[in-house]
Amino acid sequence: MGLYLLDYGAGNVQSLANSLTSLGYNFKWIKDTADFAEATSLIFPGVGAFETAIGHLQSRGLFEPLRAYILSGKPYFGICIGMQVLFESSTEATSRGLGIIPCPVERFDDADKAVPHMGWNAAELITTTANDTEGVNASSYYYFVHSYCAKYKPEVYPDAMHWVHSTTQYGQELFVSSVRKGNVFATQFHPEKSGKAGLALLDEWLRKPESAHTHAPAAPLITRTPAPKHKLTKRIVACMDVRANDQGDLVVTKGDQYDVRERSSPSSTATATTVETAGAVRNLGKPVALASRYYAEGADELCLLNITSFRHSPLQDQPMLAVVRAAAQSIFVPLTIGGGIKDTVDPDGTQRSALEVAGAYFRAGADKVSIGSEAVYAVERLRAASPPYTRDGTSAIETIAAAYGNQAVVVSIDPRRVYVDDPAAYDGPYKSELVFGAADSAVEAERGRAWWYQCTVSGGREAREMSVVELARGVEMLGAGEILVNSIDRDGTGLGFDLALVSLIKKNVKIPVVASSGAGTAQHFVDVFKGTDVEAALAAGIFHREEVGIAEVKSLLKAANINVRE
Repeated sequence: MGLYLLDYGAGNVQSLANSLTSLGYNFKWIKDTADFAEATSLIFPGVGAFETAIGHLQSRGLFEPLRAYILSGKPYFGICIGMQVLFESSTEATSRGLGIIPCPVERFDDADKAVPHMGWNAAELITTTANDTEGVNASSYYYFVHSYCAKYKPEVYPDAMHWVHSTTQYGQELFVSSVRKGNVFATQFHPEKSGKAGLALLDEWLRKPESAHTHAPAAPLITRTPAPKHKLTKRIVACMDVRANDQGDLVVTKGDQYDVRERSSPSSTATATTVETAGAVRNLGKPVALASRYYAEGADELCLLNITSFRHSPLQDQPMLAVVRAAAQSIFVPLTIGGGIKDTVDPDGTQRSALEVAGAYFRAGADKVSIGSEAVYAVERLRAASPPYTRDGTSAIETIAAAYGNQAVVVSIDPRRVYVDDPAAYDGPYKSELVFGAADSAVEAERGRAWWYQCTVSGGREAREMSVVELARGVEMLGAGEILVNSIDRDGTGLGFDLALVSLIKKNVKIPVVASSGAGTAQHFVDVFKGTDVEAALAAGIFHREEVGIAEVKSLLKAANINVRE
C-alpha cells in the first residue's frame, strides 16, 4: 500500500498521523504534485474554513491534482474539510469546491441551537448491510466540530444524496455525516479525535485491501425525519494548569481562588517524559501522565492551560509545545491549549503573531486554542471603534478564526461579582444584567443580595469597565467558537458551578458554552446540565486530586437521563 496523507497547510493534521502510527501503519506525506501518482491510497484530514482550504490547495498547485486523483478511482478518505471540499460549494466561501458531489455546504441554523456543532454525536447509517458499514457504528459516538454541513435533502439534491453513507441530527436538522461511493469515503466527524471508536474506524478502512475501496455502490434515497431530540452528548472536560516548578520541570498545579503558586521538591516530579527546550532538559512527566490518565478515564476533552513564564515567549522556549506533542501521541480526544496565544516579541526582538503561535500549537497536535485577557482587550477596541463594533480583522480571535475556523477559538473569561447595595434603587448600566440571590440559597453570602458580573484580566487581578454579557457578545461577534466561563467567586470553593452566571452567558450568545469553576461533587455536574443549557462542564482540582472520578460523574449523569459518552 502506498498510503499518503495530504497536508493542505492549515489545521491539526498531526493527530491523524499519530493515530495511524499508534495503529501500526506507515505512510508518507504529499510533498508535491508528483506524489499523487505514487499514492495508491490517500487520506485528506483537516479543519478550518472552506475558503482557506481551497485557497491553500490552489496556491500550492494541489487542487487539480487532488481532483484528478479522486477521479482516477484510487481509494480516497476525507476527514472534515477533506469531506467538505468534495462538494460543489460552501455558503461561507466564494471559491468553488471540487464539485464531485453536486450540492452545497451550508451553515447550520442557529435559531434553536448553538453553532458550531461541537461535541460527540451519533451517525445513523443509510443502509446496514453486513460488511458494508466502513466501520461506522450506530451505537458509537464520534467527535464533530463544524459550523457548516451538507444538509440531508434527498428531495432537493437526489444525485448528491446517493453519496450519503450516514446522517446525523443536530437540533432539528439532519446533515450528512459520512459519504461513500465508488472509491470515495469521507466523514464530517474526526475519527482521529473520536477515541476508541474512531481508531477502530480508521483501522477497519486501512486493514481492507485497496481493491475493496474502489466500487462502493450508490446509496438508496430514503426519507428521514428528525427525532424529537438529537443524540449530542454533554461533554466532560478535564483541565490541567501547567507551570514550571523551581527545578524548571513542568507540573500540574491547582490552588484555590486563582492561587496557583506551588513549590515542588525534586522528588515530587514524575520522570517518565523529558525533552530539551531552549537548551534545558525539562521533565514533562506530570502533565503528560495526567492527560493520559484522564483520557483513559473517559474525559471527552482535555484542556492544558499554560501558566508558566514561557507563555511570554512561546515559540522560543517550547516546553508547552513539547507537552502537546507528547500528549497527542497517545490521546485521541480533542486538546485545547491556553496561555500565551497573543502577539508577542521574543527576547531577541523577533515579533510573533497570535496566528503564528496558534499555528505552532495546531501543528503540534492541539485542536483548539484558548484566549483570555487578549479577548477582553479586543472587545474593548471593538466597542471603542468608529463606528462602534466595527471589526478591523487584527485581533487574535479574528486572525485565528479566519485561518482555522471559528471552532478553533475558545475564549476563556474570568468574571467577578459586583454586589449592589440597593437593587431596587440601582439604575446603572447593568440593571438588565442584575442577578438576584434566592432567599433560601445554599450559599449564605448570596441570600437576598443582588449583583452583576464584571470582566477581569490577568487571571482575575485587574477589573475592567465591561460586563460579562458585553464581553460574551463581543467575542462572539469577533468570531470565537466557544466560551469557557470561569467564576472567580466560585473557583476552588467546591460549592458548585455558578448557575446564574452560566445561564446569563448562555442566554446571550449562540455559540457553545463550557461551565467551569466550583465543582466539588459529581452532583454539581448534574445540577449544571439540568439547570442550564450549557454544552460542557470543566473541572480541574477535583479530578487532579482524585476526589471525584470522571466515570463517577458520567454514571450519575446517565442515571439522571443526561446523554453522555461512555
